Amino acid sequence: MKVKSYKSGSVGQVEFDEKPFGEKVLYRTLKDAVVMFQANQRQGTVKTKTRGEVTGTGKKPYKQKHTGRARAGDVKSPIWRGGGTVFGPRPRDYSYHMPVKARRVALRSALAGKLADGEVVVVELGEFSAPSAKAARKVLADLGSPRRAVLVLNDRNENVWKSFRNFPLVNIRTAAELCAHDVVAGGLIIAEGGALEAVAERVGPKGTKKVAKHHGEQQ
Repeated sequence: MKVKSYKSGSVGQVEFDEKPFGEKVLYRTLKDAVVMFQANQRQGTVKTKTRGEVTGTGKKPYKQKHTGRARAGDVKSPIWRGGGTVFGPRPRDYSYHMPVKARRVALRSALAGKLADGEVVVVELGEFSAPSAKAARKVLADLGSPRRAVLVLNDRNENVWKSFRNFPLVNIRTAAELCAHDVVAGGLIIAEGGALEAVAERVGPKGTKKVAKHHGEQQ
């Protein structure tokens, strides 16, 4: 299939082998991976105090009988103002993990959906010898100024990261770090040359080791 390409300030098309990513989007597995990612981001630090933790005396506020009022043991009771909380939230760990193979399938499905929707661009960034927000802004402007984007790199590049980091809703990931949630929530996928091939080797079907590199760029 043909996907968008960007090189030297011009947008064209390039041939890309999408077979390693499959033809079907497995929505249930993809949803499970996204929910897992979101659960793993939860801090779980919310906490309320029980009657044993709030400040107050343990002395009986008034005598048991002959007052015309309900019996009370102490002012820290949950039914009293300023008392403890019953069944309130407590610190907990929300994280869990899907099997590695399921996470790979989810990432493969997410990329298959992006390819089918035409939301993948293969770019040649050239050499960022120094951080340059101006150069990064030009790349994004030439690609239509996407509201959200994920820049997928072959390897870590500090100059590229510093160039794109201040743009709202633009995330930078390496091919080894990319996950299904990044793809689903990222908007336009801007992949450096060779990055998609590296991802395909991670998530491709069993027996697929390499993907034919893109060729024949056309304007």
